[in-house]
Order: sequence, then C-alpha cells, then structure tokens
Amino acid sequence: MTVSHSQQRSPQQRSTTGASGFGAPCWASLATRDLASAQDFYGAVLAWTFRDTDLGDEFSVALSDGVPTAGLGELAATLHIANDWTPYFAVPDADVAGARIRERSGTLAVGPIDFPIGRAAIGADRDGARFGIWEGRLVADWQAWREHRPWWLDLTTPNPFEAALFYGEILDWASDRPGCCDVGYEHDDVVLRDEGRVAALITAGAEKKDTGPGSGPRWNVHFPVQDMEAALEAAARHGGRVIDRRVSARDDGATLCDPDGAVFCIAAATSPPHANGIDRM
Repeated sequence: MTVSHSQQRSPQQRSTTGASGFGAPCWASLATRDLASAQDFYGAVLAWTFRDTDLGDEFSVALSDGVPTAGLGELAATLHIANDWTPYFAVPDADVAGARIRERSGTLAVGPIDFPIGRAAIGADRDGARFGIWEGRLVADWQAWREHRPWWLDLTTPNPFEAALFYGEILDWASDRPGCCDVGYEHDDVVLRDEGRVAALITAGAEKKDTGPGSGPRWNVHFPVQDMEAALEAAARHGGRVIDRRVSARDDGATLCDPDGAVFCIAAATSPPHANGIDRM
C-alpha cells in the first residue's frame, strides 16, 4: 500500500480502514524485482506517471491522469513473494483479519507488518488465490476515489459460492455492519458491490491443477486503456506478452504478462467495463 507525498494529509483529515470502506477493495500493488524497469513498462502501456512515497526508495505510486491508481514496490526478493499484482481489501484490524484467514484454512505468507501509515498482510484463500489486507490510512479523497475506482477485480476460482463465504467471513461482506459491501448472485457470478457499485466479480473456471502465467485460482486486476491496440503494441515493445485476447460485444480486453512475469488485465475504456451485462463502475 503506497501513498504519494503530494497526496499526504493530516491523520485527522484522512479516512482510515477502521472508519470507512472496510471489506472494500482499497488498493492494488505490484511486487517487482526492478522498480525502474517496471515503471518504464507500465508507463508505456498504461500511460502512468510515478511519484515517490513516504515508504522508502523501493516504493512508488502510479498515477493515471493525476489519480493515485496503484503501488509498485521492489519487494519480491526481500519478502520472498511472487513478482505479481495483489489487490488489497480494507480491514479495521489486520490481526483479526489475519486470524480469520488462518481459522478458515487460508494462509498468510507475509505479515501483518508495520508501515508508517498502517499495517498490511498478504495471504491466500483455500484455493491459493493471493490477496492482501490493509489496516490504516486510505488514499486521499477516499470517498471520491471509491466512487470512481481506477481499476476493477475478478476472482477466478473453482467454486464461487464457497469463495464468497470465505471472503465474506473475513471481510464482513453482507454482514449487519453499516456500510459493509453487499454480495449478490447475478448471471452465475458472485458480484461484490461497494456502495451500490460493482467492485469485483467472483467467477467459476480456474482449477488448482491449472499451470502457467495467469492460470489457476487468482485475483485479476483490470486497468482501463484508451487505445487497446496501442497498449498491446507498447507491451510487446517493452518486453511484455499477451496471454489472452478477448474481443466480443461485451468484452474488449486482454490478459498480459509484464517482463518480470507479473500478470494483469487491460480493458477498453471507451465502453463501460462489464461482464455478463453487469456494470462494474
């Protein structure tokens, strides 16, 4: 979880996971072995700019049209984690959430560990899909950011219903807590809504035995692009490759692998992102 210097405010002015947005997707971070190379790649493909953070030289925050969008950290070797993208969900207490993960047969690979602005942990669900939890300060203008979240998520998993129960019990989805995320079942998908807006889908399709980049149970982060073909060409020029290209009346997107092996998705920004007719934004 990273926050740029330019976005800093006093703690009294900043939303925290204990007061707002608990259980909601709140950030996406890339663990990489080479921060400079990652910035070159994603800057070319997604037109991002980058700023330093208060977390150290090994971190940077990516901005899309000036909006904080994702964090990049040269952490793969230090923390012994995969070079990949991880979505983070807001929790009021990282220790409690971590205990819930273990109690439900999930695993914790890292943390909870302390940062100057909060605490984070990286775990995996029962099927091996990796995700993060974050306790602490949220991005500046959190309410506006969550209304126009600059990416969206989908979890591919063998059993969406069981996955929804796992995450719901950890993140208080569809609970009696005021402000929690809602869960519904639409068009054979589990749909996570944050304040009425679709923030994530949980879909069937991946099996543990599936191998290769982007396969198996996993959370996928989808970033919008203005020009799909230009983004694909930029990825190829900078050492990335296309894993899957999808073109239909309802989906114009692709799954890519960056030069360091991290998998992410892009989708055309010219039409509202959706799946099976469900608006995500």
